[in-house]
Amino acid sequence: MRITMSILVLTLVGILGFVFMGGSPNPLQRKGGKAKQTQIDRGKYLVTVAGCQDCHSPKIFTKDGPIFDTTRTLSGHPANEAVPDVPPGLIAPDKWGGLFNNHLTQWTGPWGTSFTRNLTPDSATGLGSWTEEIFIKALRTGKDMGEGRDILPPMPWQVYRHVTDEDLKAIFAYLRSLPPIENAVPDPIAPTGERLPTLKTPKK
Repeated sequence: MRITMSILVLTLVGILGFVFMGGSPNPLQRKGGKAKQTQIDRGKYLVTVAGCQDCHSPKIFTKDGPIFDTTRTLSGHPANEAVPDVPPGLIAPDKWGGLFNNHLTQWTGPWGTSFTRNLTPDSATGLGSWTEEIFIKALRTGKDMGEGRDILPPMPWQVYRHVTDEDLKAIFAYLRSLPPIENAVPDPIAPTGERLPTLKTPKK
């Protein structure tokens, strides 16, 4: 009888521990969840101090100047923004070197016109189809998805290529934690006027 009561008490303790510890009897799983949040927090810090929102987030224009539109954080160039024509001969070595729109999401220079990418995890228009490996490869090589067209100015991938794998993984984890925003950013425009295709999925 004493043995049976001991077994019953131990069983109840185990069940209560399971419930109050979040339903997981494995302390490594709980630690893993905390570690993941720490990684996301690190990524958010890096994205903030690197100024990623300066170009990748649309703005709201107030009497005190532009502020980030927090409903469209890191969603890239607004798809509904009209692309104005660049006057012929405006950009040249002895004239203007580049132009940008009010959101800082559209840039025109000798390379043509580029639009900042949607960095949210939307599967159709953002980074939803990207993997951690693709993200790191893109920033290491300066290629779209690590294998497509060149990543165009003003994206300073030449600087970010020197970031550690650990920090790039943290940045990607933070981007994956954002609410997905459907926003189909236009493909870049070459100086000739043709569109430069942006990869939606990796090449086969």
